[in-house]
Amino acid sequence: MFPEEMVAGMREELTRVGFREMRTPAEVDSVLKQEKGTVLVVVNSVCGCAAGKARPAIAKALSNKARPEVLATVFAGQDPEATQQARTYFTGYAPSSPSIALLRDGKIAFMMERRDIESSDPLTIAATLTRAFDRICTPAAAPANQ
Repeated sequence: MFPEEMVAGMREELTRVGFREMRTPAEVDSVLKQEKGTVLVVVNSVCGCAAGKARPAIAKALSNKARPEVLATVFAGQDPEATQQARTYFTGYAPSSPSIALLRDGKIAFMMERRDIESSDPLTIAATLTRAFDRICTPAAAPANQ
């Protein structure tokens, strides 16, 4: 674990754009057990691909019109129990940090793993997230009156 003063700025990159930190398993469950709506979960990390790619891309993607209703984050290596609990919601995916998961109605609808992040630039990651937001976060159109 790194001293908190070393990672405070890394945490702040997400909290200042609206993310709620989940630092305990109970906090994770209180956010992720929601049965309705969309939740974006970022597994933050001290690595270079989190700093130079994931966090800037996430901030850019959040300017999109369609976006998740809830923004939440855990910090791998810093809050290990919370991170482990968050990963229990990512069924079918191996532990990965950084990673970006989008849940809809309590189920995983989109996942961007470390391999996807480290092999892309921030603009490509932002575009991928924006497409996922457009597909998953936009409510279905109301039926026309007949």
